[in-house]
Amino acid sequence: WTRVADLSAAKAAVMADPAYAALIDPEQISAVGFSYGGWTALSAGGLGGNLAGYADHCATVDSSTHCADLARWGFDFAAADPAAWDASYRMAEVGRVVAIDPGLTWGVSDVTGLAVPALLVGLGEGEDRLVATDTTDQGSGLASRLLAARPDTKVVEIAPAAHFTMLPECSDKGAAILEDEGDDPVCTDPAGTDRGAVHDRVVAEIAGFLGL
Repeated sequence: WTRVADLSAAKAAVMADPAYAALIDPEQISAVGFSYGGWTALSAGGLGGNLAGYADHCATVDSSTHCADLARWGFDFAAADPAAWDASYRMAEVGRVVAIDPGLTWGVSDVTGLAVPALLVGLGEGEDRLVATDTTDQGSGLASRLLAARPDTKVVEIAPAAHFTMLPECSDKGAAILEDEGDDPVCTDPAGTDRGAVHDRVVAEIAGFLGL
């Protein structure tokens, strides 16, 4: 369901499948996403991006891992299409959205496009908060803007935790293997973090917000 134009057809196909139709309330469809998927969920709710704002963020903040990734990939902000970046990708079928540590929120100042209630879950605090996905006032400030514009927004901050805490629990050797490979520290959590408990908290928050 990555394209708005495809959503209606996808919904019709699923609803016609007897294996799923009885399990789905078509009037209670929500979008839930983590990291870049968190932005996808917000987009489905109608929130638009801000190419100029994000370009300025990457030009002035040197600690964003996402900006570093874009530079490594050769992404050129000047060549990007602001009409596509800033457009609304609202999906009318989606009635609520959940964004867990969403990316791409820097530079977003106009939040009036968000047409549905949103749950915003942030992971970590202080140095443990990933700059690229920090929606607090020390980061992109998206959380405060949404709360001011939409009283039905709910913001939850969970600590101790970090961005990668949302990923599955690791084996005892996972962190050592990733360090040896020079990969992202997806198995390394801040001191005192209980990854399983964080997962349980996030699930409970989502269930409560969606009325499950």
